[in-house]
Amino acid sequence: MNNWINNMINIPGSKKQIVADKSVAFLEFAFRPFFLFGAIFSIISLLIWTALLRGDTTLSLYGGSLWWHSHEMLFGFTAAIIVGFLLTAVQNWSGVRSLNGKGLLLLLLLWLAARIAFFFPEQLPQALIIIVDMAFLPLAAVALAYPIIKVKLWRNLMFIPILLVMASSNALTHYAAYTGDYALSSSATTFMVLLVTLVMCIMGGRVFPMFTANGTGTPRVNAINILEKLSVISILVAVMAGAKFIELPSMVVAIIFILTSIIHAVRVIRWKIWVTLKTPLVWSLHISYWCIVLGLLLFGLSEISSLVSHSQAIHTLTIGGMATMILAMISRVSLGHTGRTIVVGKTMTVAFLAIIAAFVIRVFGLYLLDNYSQVLSLTVLFWTIGFGCFVALYLPILIKPKVN
Repeated sequence: MNNWINNMINIPGSKKQIVADKSVAFLEFAFRPFFLFGAIFSIISLLIWTALLRGDTTLSLYGGSLWWHSHEMLFGFTAAIIVGFLLTAVQNWSGVRSLNGKGLLLLLLLWLAARIAFFFPEQLPQALIIIVDMAFLPLAAVALAYPIIKVKLWRNLMFIPILLVMASSNALTHYAAYTGDYALSSSATTFMVLLVTLVMCIMGGRVFPMFTANGTGTPRVNAINILEKLSVISILVAVMAGAKFIELPSMVVAIIFILTSIIHAVRVIRWKIWVTLKTPLVWSLHISYWCIVLGLLLFGLSEISSLVSHSQAIHTLTIGGMATMILAMISRVSLGHTGRTIVVGKTMTVAFLAIIAAFVIRVFGLYLLDNYSQVLSLTVLFWTIGFGCFVALYLPILIKPKVN
């Protein structure tokens, strides 16, 4: 089990050592275009969102500005990173050449077409916009399934239903936009946030102890089987309870999330964040997991207290947990898979600190600032610094051939 997980995260290369055409290095593996375009898009979309809320511009967006913002950060930005990661990793799992070249370019253009189509709701047929956006995740699942099924690597098949469930959540958001059902839209986007959180918890538990040991030169913390099982079971229950497709009493939901938070707090504290303080690529991952713990706690408290909002819980999970983990992981994968030493310098350290600052300001800023516009502007500023550092530093890494 550990071997295939290590291979999936480190992605050192294909088992068959397939030689790619270096003239199209950018389309050699899915991580290259999707990490780069995903990071750039996250910056652009947040700058547009800020401008809309501040009244600096007016745009007619499919689904409305709020729907567009939540949808695009999840199914635009986050989905691109997940697909880039999985379609790269599958070659190492299977030894079968993963999607590349023209096929990868077509998938990228499909993703990009959906991002653009949302800006033309009055010019394009609604059905066309929905079909273009909805096609991305199922087609990515097909591309992922082909190598897995070809070599009968059934242990990795779990990622196919995950992508398809994400696609189903996307379908619900579109249905909510069509019917104007804001409650359904909230449930569908919350479900997607919690589903990604589930994936982060599963993968974090498998690889963070290894990354900690390798990165810091300290002994690896051995897993406690009952704790690992409770971690997975609790977050699965929390996903279903938090999405609220089936209405449960607020107190029940709160108890589920608070207990889940406690279980994952016990899990992450055993990984000893204090030994990682000199290793940015590791402490950033630890902090992202601590944000998951905090986000789960805030989610539970938001159900029974007016002192904590649902928005604070969601943004703790998305900015603190998701964005921080994404930034750390795409930095690591991009270095490892292009033949570079997996160590970051001052620029990416600043980037990690900036995205953490974005989380703190977005979630807790209103306790200090009365002006929501200022909170949002500062959040986007630090997000732009964080992912902007990645784009500036990794652009040449992602478009040039692998270092020999």
